[in-house]
Amino acid sequence: MADLNAIYPGTFDPLTLGHLDVIERASSLFGKIIVSAAISTAKNTMLNIDERIEIIKASVKHISNCEVATFDGLLVDHAKSKDASVIIRGLRAISDFEYEFQMALTNRKIAGNIETVFLMPGEKYSFISSTLVREIAKYGGDIRDFVPAAAVSVIERKLGK
Repeated sequence: MADLNAIYPGTFDPLTLGHLDVIERASSLFGKIIVSAAISTAKNTMLNIDERIEIIKASVKHISNCEVATFDGLLVDHAKSKDASVIIRGLRAISDFEYEFQMALTNRKIAGNIETVFLMPGEKYSFISSTLVREIAKYGGDIRDFVPAAAVSVIERKLGK
């Protein structure tokens, strides 16, 4: 698989240590991993796209085969534009599987030549979610054990701390 490009899409609001773990795992499996942050999302994000990209770029700079991008529209169209034949999706718990399975089948129906690969973060990150991190930060809690250092800086700046 080392000759394949893979897309790891998400909102990354913010990027967590679990996301970073999945990126590092994927980088050892694929020729290039493209971490792609969604510009338009149904979610109300805490961080704007520039802040999310700042965090991602700072957090993956040690991964030589990692590229950071943004996308708007259909993920499979973005994957095609990046010459990626694999979509990486992270699974933290069995509860994530139903939604991710549905999305994978939909993407396969739209673009049958693009496969979805599910990766699990290390056990120590399996409980971390961006939603949890945002909630802790909103109420002044310490998020350093959940996100890369770049995320701490950007979130503190955003919240005026």
